Amino acid sequence: MVEFQASVTDLTSEEPRTGLRPLRHSKSGKSLTQSLWLNNNVLNDLKDFSHVVSLLLEHPENLAWIDLSFNDLSSIDPVLTTFFNLSVLYLHGNSIQRLGEVNKLAVLPRLRSLTLHGNPIEEEKGYRQYVLCTLPRITTFDFSGVTKADRTTAEVWKRMNIKPKKFRIKQNAL
Repeated sequence: MVEFQASVTDLTSEEPRTGLRPLRHSKSGKSLTQSLWLNNNVLNDLKDFSHVVSLLLEHPENLAWIDLSFNDLSSIDPVLTTFFNLSVLYLHGNSIQRLGEVNKLAVLPRLRSLTLHGNPIEEEKGYRQYVLCTLPRITTFDFSGVTKADRTTAEVWKRMNIKPKKFRIKQNAL
């Protein structure tokens, strides 16, 4: 946890805030953690995020929890999709405008908990249903559990609102 950073690269010169448990470090001085809390800053992009994470963490590939809540991110940066062990992602209280940004997260096989409330996309019609049908593996969304009824509603919404892609048969193939 770092206080009020405007750029991800600022993290390299900051000392993490102390939490309930002491932060463990490797012999090389890098943090031995699977979570990164960058909430309550003024970040508006994740430029150099992978590089900075590799400087700070001994095993960046094990990153399972990223908290980017209460920043000024206007989109979901594709860099987040490179952390395949990510299971918790907090993006609430940002400036994400387009519901389609959620599509990027579909490649994360272990993502189970996601927050997006407090972003402009929350005002979109079908917001919850869209997220649940785009990310069918999540079990907690916006701090509430995803129920069977939620999944059924999302599936019905999908059938009513998302047109299936039409496949063209090439004339030459016939």
